[in-house]
Amino acid sequence: MNPFKNKKGLGRGLSSLIGDADIKTSSKNKVLVSSLERNKYQPRKVFDAENLNELSNSIKERGIIQPIVVRKSKNDPEKFEIIAGERRWLAAQNAGLHEVPVVIVNADDLKSLEFAIVENVQRKDLNPIEEAQGYQRLIDEFNYDQDKVAKFIGKSRAHVTNCLRLLTLPKEVISFIEEGKLTQGHAKILVGLNNSYLLSKKIIDQKLSVRQTENLIRALKLTKKIKSQIKDPNLKSLEDSLREKLGINVFIQNKKNNSGNISFNYKDLDQLNRLIMVIKANY
Repeated sequence: MNPFKNKKGLGRGLSSLIGDADIKTSSKNKVLVSSLERNKYQPRKVFDAENLNELSNSIKERGIIQPIVVRKSKNDPEKFEIIAGERRWLAAQNAGLHEVPVVIVNADDLKSLEFAIVENVQRKDLNPIEEAQGYQRLIDEFNYDQDKVAKFIGKSRAHVTNCLRLLTLPKEVISFIEEGKLTQGHAKILVGLNNSYLLSKKIIDQKLSVRQTENLIRALKLTKKIKSQIKDPNLKSLEDSLREKLGINVFIQNKKNNSGNISFNYKDLDQLNRLIMVIKANY
């Protein structure tokens, strides 16, 4: 019997990964809490203390309803590595349990990572960075592409792409997301901005909503565009001087490193010929 069958959400996901043939023992099997070890592929790094305490209290009263999924440890033949259920294992320790129910499965490293991601994503237990790191690990270590990740996890490709883009943010901004100071909605807006760290601090300090953040970024971009359009008075004067002498519109673009270009806009062949004659006569 597969104890994960006929469950909603999480059960259906895990059931499709486990498969009846892979289960070696029933959910009634119990092992010592001390014989379990953390999954090295566990994408979840942060466990909310308050939620963990609530689960511990529930376990004290009702026990562990859903068994922990494990596989044989590669490091110690007497131990098992947790594939899905690390939060239950931690809560069980806090509750003072000595034994926990487990389901032992045959799973390679890829299947172990898939288990961990499915459980956490479907239960919405991962913060956006942990989720992105899980997807990135599938891509880097197991040759997944974004389409395959999206199909596997049951999310859109755009969702996967947006998650992975968060990993391009500065480490300080990533820390804000991990700590829950910035939401994924805020973070998506900051991706690709040179001043994302300063903006993230402003968002946090002023407690800006996602909508307010979008308006702020839009205003900053508009201000930058307006500034870039304001021409240096010296360049403007030089353009006017050349225009008077040549009778042709002249535009000068000068970059920060003082490189740039000059363009001449002529209306007809007469103006073009005049420009050529002036250049030949002087050079």
